[in-house]
Amino acid sequence: MHTLTPNSLVRYRCMVQDMYDPEIYLGVYEVKDVKSGETYLKLGKYRDVAECKSGEEILLESPNNVPADRQTLYCVPIPGETAWVKKAYAERSQSRAHASSSRPAARCKRGLDEDDMPADGCNGAASFLPSPPSETAAGAVAAVSGEGEQKRCRTSAVAGEASHRNPDLNFPLPGETGPACLVKVYNQEQTPFKVNDVVEFVGVLSVDPVLANFKDDSEQQQSLLDQMLVDEAEDEVHHPPPSLVPRLHAVIAYPLQHNNAHLPDNISAAHGRQSVEKFVQTQLQETREHIISMLTDALLGDKMAAEYLLCNLISSVYARRDILALGKLSLNLIGVPDGFADHFYKMLQKIVSKVFFLPMTLENLNEVPFVPRKDYAANRVTSGVLQLSEHTHLVLDETAMQPGRLDANGVRNLTALGNLITWQKVDYDFQYHTQEFQCNIPVIVMSKAKSMLTCDIQLYLQPTTAVENKESVYDSLLERLTPDYLERFRVYLSLTRLMDYALNDEVQKMVEEDFVSLRQRQGAQQITVDDFHRLLCVARLLSVSHGHARLTPDIWLRAKTMEQLRKALAPSARP
Repeated sequence: MHTLTPNSLVRYRCMVQDMYDPEIYLGVYEVKDVKSGETYLKLGKYRDVAECKSGEEILLESPNNVPADRQTLYCVPIPGETAWVKKAYAERSQSRAHASSSRPAARCKRGLDEDDMPADGCNGAASFLPSPPSETAAGAVAAVSGEGEQKRCRTSAVAGEASHRNPDLNFPLPGETGPACLVKVYNQEQTPFKVNDVVEFVGVLSVDPVLANFKDDSEQQQSLLDQMLVDEAEDEVHHPPPSLVPRLHAVIAYPLQHNNAHLPDNISAAHGRQSVEKFVQTQLQETREHIISMLTDALLGDKMAAEYLLCNLISSVYARRDILALGKLSLNLIGVPDGFADHFYKMLQKIVSKVFFLPMTLENLNEVPFVPRKDYAANRVTSGVLQLSEHTHLVLDETAMQPGRLDANGVRNLTALGNLITWQKVDYDFQYHTQEFQCNIPVIVMSKAKSMLTCDIQLYLQPTTAVENKESVYDSLLERLTPDYLERFRVYLSLTRLMDYALNDEVQKMVEEDFVSLRQRQGAQQITVDDFHRLLCVARLLSVSHGHARLTPDIWLRAKTMEQLRKALAPSARP
């Protein structure tokens, strides 16, 4: 932040955490020279404050003034984004900046009485990107404490104390770092955004100190009318100091298909399609073999569990039928040893772009806010840990649970997790009602016994490596993950998740006849409609994992065999 030039073009990747009410501004306003009496029009777009030079005044009552409105989005760094993604985007942004300008970055301050500055400012194409925790500039933003956030006190003493307090940045996940930002969007109807969308903005950075809404003692002596019109809590949240929450006036904005820095931003474009086709033709099958080998080692030698884990990692909701979310495949790994989930999570951070690890301790269930809640006093949505963007992998560790009692909040949190896994939705708490927000979150539950949360796939782990050696297994595994392998794994997981897939009429007829035959041989109680939906999902994910856009008879047979073997591992199926 401190190296960026005010009023320059910057690039910002983020998640939309909240959407504020539209604000009215002067799109065009008339300015008068006090001495000469001459008037002229100025544009108010991409500015926070209507400005004029010294010796001029703004004619607020001019009939030539044109009011307009713009949407304000409160945006935060992408929750759960892994360190390698942040590092890769930071390196990309630095290369762009060096290519566009030979001048070193400098901090520039623009007075209100200066002439208009060019859009490139002092640094032609600076990027405004969250950095990895170890590389975050000191003072740019404070980390969110796991013990909760402190609200800023808006007195004259705040300016000196801001660096010593945790700002109320409303990040969904504890420990997140990076800059939050108020993004002003124009032409909202052309590019509609929703809460939890991941978006890249290119726009004009504004950190005008006049936006800092600190109050001195005299300002605190407001009239009764001012107190009626301006709510203190809302004013504090919606007008934070720009040094903590800068403003960005979006010139270009587009939703991101993914946040994998190894891939083109838009893989549907011509260049993106070429990259995808080249990888599928030359590297996909080999990469699949390597990633299955790696996941087998990570799961202590259980190859079938590795196949199901791969299906989970590339699963995605592709359609909704009534209340059903089609394409999801939650996974419950049963029988994992103590401490296994921590090692697994560290491995997962190396290959996926977004992941959140949640130990299901009684303290977390009872005290941590899972579901976002509407704060009417501040007129904002207070975030919870389940406010995640799509394709964020959620790892739940039930092995951390100890005997104890769940309070009312714990029961609500557990219900919210169940709704997310089953229906892929989170019901936000608006106090007087709940508002359903659909999501697309692959979930892995690790437990010693069958989970209390119902998952699509319940798989008993069958390790062939001694459980006591799990630390050395993971140490050896991480050492073998060279940068080349890691890049290929990351590209593979993102591409296969985004691949197109369809059932042609011939294969669809074969599948339906096979299902009828199975029910006739095994009975309707043994093969239910839910079993059929699960089998179709596994077959679909196996197909795309091999780079196939269509289901083949071989893949269908393999999916049926995997499901039969998985069910045979359940204790109830054993003699």
